[in-house]
Amino acid sequence: MKKKLAILFSAMLLLILSACGPTASTDNKAEDSKNEEKEVPKIASLSIHLTNDLLALGITPVGSVVGGDLNDFLPHVKDELKDTTKLGPAKDPDMEALIALSPSVIYIDEEFSGDDISKYEKIAPTESFNLDEGTWRDHLKSIGKLVDREKEAEDFITEYESLTNEVKTLATEELGADSTTLAIRVTAKELRVFTTKRPLGPMLFEDLGLQPARGIEELDSTQPYEVISQEVLPDFDADAIFVVVNSDDEAQTAFKQLEESPIYQGMKAVKNNHIYVISDQPWLDYSALGNKLAMEEAKELFSK
Repeated sequence: MKKKLAILFSAMLLLILSACGPTASTDNKAEDSKNEEKEVPKIASLSIHLTNDLLALGITPVGSVVGGDLNDFLPHVKDELKDTTKLGPAKDPDMEALIALSPSVIYIDEEFSGDDISKYEKIAPTESFNLDEGTWRDHLKSIGKLVDREKEAEDFITEYESLTNEVKTLATEELGADSTTLAIRVTAKELRVFTTKRPLGPMLFEDLGLQPARGIEELDSTQPYEVISQEVLPDFDADAIFVVVNSDDEAQTAFKQLEESPIYQGMKAVKNNHIYVISDQPWLDYSALGNKLAMEEAKELFSK
């Protein structure tokens, strides 16, 4: 009798455990899944730079402004924004399209939209960013905190620093430790020298640690560039020159004329074949994603 009771008790215990076991496991999985799924607000971005910071965190805004000259999304992120509504240029956003989106939050660049935040706040809660304060890393961290993706922001920055260290080594091997660097832009009517200010200065002179050419640090660092004449270009005496040429035919012609000029041909960087022609995008997109893509291109440039 005792033996039968023991067998019966064991069977009942097994049934209870089997009933409880899967429920506990299912509950744990559900909780884990809940933790993994982070609610993403419907964000309307009125800054191409903030849009690309969001993309760096794996978040696609429901609406975004476009590049003013392009009247479209920037080429290096266009595919990622195929389901995003275009909201016009940052200087004159399409308010009707913005209202129609019914966003849960609006991100604005203080430089372009900071004068009248109230008109955006009538549509949805609004977050204003001063992109001249801090670096793109600070902007990315701020957004990460707002959207509960602080770890993703830190991981992105860590990966960028690792990539930058690789490029630093390659640049030093090609140019030498004490080489100086200049960055210029050729437009149809102007020749511009980039200062130490964003968008290009911080990547070259801070991230990569390249030494500014003579005279660069004396330029107005509150402005992104200074217009110069061809005649003073050799005064900077750079060992390496990064060149951004506008895509229009007039700018391309202007660059060809510059290349053929005795002044240009006599420069140290030209003689040593240390001229690096780069595109305006992503190099001039001062965002987390833009900088990373530009750094990847820099790695290719110095690996050739």
